[in-house]
Amino acid sequence: MKKLVLSQDKYKMNWIEGKTEWGTVKCTLPLAVETKSKKNGDVVKEEYIFTNNTDSDIFTSLEDIGIYTPFNDEYTTAEECMTKKCHTHIWCGGEVSYVMALRMGGEAPHLGLILNKGSLGGYSVDREPERMSNDRGDFILHPSPFSLAPGESYIISWSLFPYNDKDDFFEKAMVYCDTFLYVESDKYIMFEGEMSEVTIKTGFAVSEENIKITLNESDIPFTFSDNIICFKSEAVTVGEQTYKICVNGIHTHLRLMVKPVFHKLLKSRCRFITEKQQYINKSSALDGAYLIYDNEQNSLFYSRQYDYNGGRERVGMGILLASYLQQERDADIEKSLKKYIAYVKRELVNEETGEVYNDYRRDNSYKRLYNAPWFALLYTEFYKLYNDKSYLTTAYKILLHYYANGGENFYAIELPMKEIIECMKTENMKDETDTLVGLFICHADRILQTGTSYPASEVNYEQSIVAPAADILLKAYSLTGDKKYLNGAKKQIDVLELFNGLQPDYHLYEVAIRHWDGYWFGKSRMYGDTFPHYWSALSGNVYYDYAVITDDEKYLKKAKASLRGVMSMFMPDGSASCAYIYPITVNGEKGNYFDSYANDQDWGLYYMLRYTSKYSICGDSSI
Repeated sequence: MKKLVLSQDKYKMNWIEGKTEWGTVKCTLPLAVETKSKKNGDVVKEEYIFTNNTDSDIFTSLEDIGIYTPFNDEYTTAEECMTKKCHTHIWCGGEVSYVMALRMGGEAPHLGLILNKGSLGGYSVDREPERMSNDRGDFILHPSPFSLAPGESYIISWSLFPYNDKDDFFEKAMVYCDTFLYVESDKYIMFEGEMSEVTIKTGFAVSEENIKITLNESDIPFTFSDNIICFKSEAVTVGEQTYKICVNGIHTHLRLMVKPVFHKLLKSRCRFITEKQQYINKSSALDGAYLIYDNEQNSLFYSRQYDYNGGRERVGMGILLASYLQQERDADIEKSLKKYIAYVKRELVNEETGEVYNDYRRDNSYKRLYNAPWFALLYTEFYKLYNDKSYLTTAYKILLHYYANGGENFYAIELPMKEIIECMKTENMKDETDTLVGLFICHADRILQTGTSYPASEVNYEQSIVAPAADILLKAYSLTGDKKYLNGAKKQIDVLELFNGLQPDYHLYEVAIRHWDGYWFGKSRMYGDTFPHYWSALSGNVYYDYAVITDDEKYLKKAKASLRGVMSMFMPDGSASCAYIYPITVNGEKGNYFDSYANDQDWGLYYMLRYTSKYSICGDSSI
């Protein structure tokens, strides 16, 4: 199949465009392969039949067979993405598997895939390296391992169908698959001592004796009523919890993660940064810098290559520590932070002009607007920690320099305007406040006018373009009370939500699609889906602010899930990883691993801390 256009789609989008044709089967074993396809209106039913015609039994492993399903998931221009490209949310949950493909602009119809027969154990991706960050690649669905005696066959079958939105997808899934189970937990990442409520909804008749739920081979008690199964997951032991679910002989699973109590996890990470990720060498201009840590070799790493250098995103470590010390004073951490402050003043920020440098030695040979708002936030956190107005003055100068160099047209990640203005009002900096508000409102007006015709940035189109647009408009509403900004923000949030799936796995639930960060920031330099990546929390940041403004419980729930969703990147001993490469393989290279570099992930922990201090996002009020 080379083309699939839905009849009610006014944009005539081809949902299955890729380098390799849809339905191509890759099989390394001596199995005969037969494919069948039947179309009825917009519904397509496909079968892939694998037959053992040899005289010996054949046992498969996960990577032996792959079926190409190249959903049209790439970033060209924002305008084209809105109507003719899709976000592909994949769940290979055994006998309950699906793909929820959502048009990037959100307008129905969308395209779904639901497994009818067989079992899927994971997916891989084939990418074109020359497309760099802008093409997610061709997806390859892998049947779960199975065995065939001579003459036996194994069938994978699924249905492709149109649907209207995420809720409608799951309703349609139960229509097109009479064995579909909808599995959902109210928490996917828990902290020790918490409890999670799990619900399993069935679209078919079930008797209680045909339900079995296990964790580590132990039976889990459940309640059952009106075809809804409920059980509780208790966060007792730190680590992954994979619940095996069997209902009427249909097998699937749920994957949760338990982390230490949040304040313990936070403290461990802050200690790790100060003890292992700060470079101390008085003979070097890098003295005091927070650098990458290689968890594989237990050593610091620096390179002039942009995403490994002594500035840029790694400022997140300093921001985290300055925020942490506002909650809990620690002499050793503060001593380390003061060394970092000296490094920043000497090497990365011109406190007279507000210029922020790309790397140490005041190297700005590469101009990058992303850097300025981050260092403005850093200085704002310094001000909040030490109540020293000079830090706030520097933050102000940084933002003036940012706007003088094109900031009004830029979709800055984490522009701390509301926080800085609140602090400036405290210091009676009226003239400076008026100036900054004027610049910012012009910026917000530009974002509002642009709508969803986003300009390309370091990636043509991505979650961290849409999230800043929503964030800036929400802040403009908070500063002005003008409803046009709130209405504009909601339009951005509607588009932002489409990046996030609802699969029953802590790697995926309310985690935004990103698929290049492991290459640019990781040691393994692997492209491929990064579930999670810490910038996913930008969505939670926006959801939270919108929930507070509108008192919308739905977005508060989404905010909690999104902010928790990046916590798996932080380990109990304080070590961390910049990205998790989720697919089974990417271009034949093994996936399913945390990258060895602790690089820039601490922004995710900072967001969690920031909102924990405002609302009990993690359920731990001890901070």
